[in-house]
Amino acid sequence: MRHYFSRLPTLGALLLSAILAGCIALPTRTETVAVKEATTCPVATTCPACPLCPTVEPVKPAEKPLQPAEWSDVTGWNDDDLKPAFDAFVASCTRLERKPMWQNTCAAARKLTEREPAALRAWFEASFRPWAATNPDGSRNGLVTGYYEPLLNGSRQRNAKATVPVFGPPDDLIVVELADLYPELKHMRLRGRLDGRKLVPYYSRAELESRKSKRSPILWVEDPIDFFFLQIQGSGQVRLPDGSRVRLNYADQNGHPYRSIGKWLLDQGQLKPGEASMQGIKAWASANPSRRNELLNTNPSVVFFRELAADGSGPPGALAVPLTPERSIAVDPRHIPLGAPVWLSTTRPNSEQALTRLMLAQDTGGAIRGVVRADFYWGTGDEAGAQAGKMRQQGRMWVLLPRDQLPE
Repeated sequence: MRHYFSRLPTLGALLLSAILAGCIALPTRTETVAVKEATTCPVATTCPACPLCPTVEPVKPAEKPLQPAEWSDVTGWNDDDLKPAFDAFVASCTRLERKPMWQNTCAAARKLTEREPAALRAWFEASFRPWAATNPDGSRNGLVTGYYEPLLNGSRQRNAKATVPVFGPPDDLIVVELADLYPELKHMRLRGRLDGRKLVPYYSRAELESRKSKRSPILWVEDPIDFFFLQIQGSGQVRLPDGSRVRLNYADQNGHPYRSIGKWLLDQGQLKPGEASMQGIKAWASANPSRRNELLNTNPSVVFFRELAADGSGPPGALAVPLTPERSIAVDPRHIPLGAPVWLSTTRPNSEQALTRLMLAQDTGGAIRGVVRADFYWGTGDEAGAQAGKMRQQGRMWVLLPRDQLPE
């Protein structure tokens, strides 16, 4: 409005000058009416209704990973023989009792003399409280996969068959425990190598292959695809020419993220959904030997090993106790305490048959990420590998913690 009225004195002066000079004529009545009509505001019309703005819902905070539950919530609790899991728990106590929260429970387990099914069930119910594993969005279902300990053929020396080297951790691999500086980054490590004074990522699988390391291998194995799957499993056994066996156990990793070669084959249209099992991948590699390295190098992650004696019920897991076939699982230790008993409710591989039993969280894995996420250890050899290779089921988990303890 201020802008409009500021022009009036100038317009009035010009109009008066024009009339006096006879340059324009005064308007007639008709013209006057027209002017009036032209300057009259039009009749207001109803404005269309403004659209309603969409409401923005506040971000829901993530659910706590372990939420209190009752024994009646635990699916199939009364149907399992708890003795194998109890024995595995006692074995875990060699490591667990170093932590105050487990000391009393471990001491009580060692003193327990009555180990019949009913007595063990009563002991677990009196000693532990179940906590339902819960995803951040509040759901309680998650992925359950399987793993096993492969058995490969190999040799101490390279020969015509054994041409794939197995290496231990390289001397120039640097591992930084981030929790030493940032406690909130517990279980997180940074791996790399020095380039001058700069820490850079360590060599990928393809880079290590092209460099042709001059280091001496631990031993040699025959099949590169079998050895690749041994790296995914984290441990395995090697049968030597004299029939004896040694165990290869995870020692370290090059720091690169794991990438699924099965997913790459699916994305490339080389396999159909449902075919990307371990068996399907091996069959593709056998039919396409010229593309084998291309396939393997899509996963930049490399595992380095140490040699152990091939004894005990299984290889040592992340808890540093031997794994028990069909009673040990790998979990994400950011959410599930290592060593804790975990009730698992899932189904058998490629089946709807229930698989519900008490397991021990004794291991971890690079691909095991999330609260409701488990990797089921099937044991050693081809039969265990067949079960592990086709296991990709949905399941639920309840973590058992001592009654006087809350989740960390």
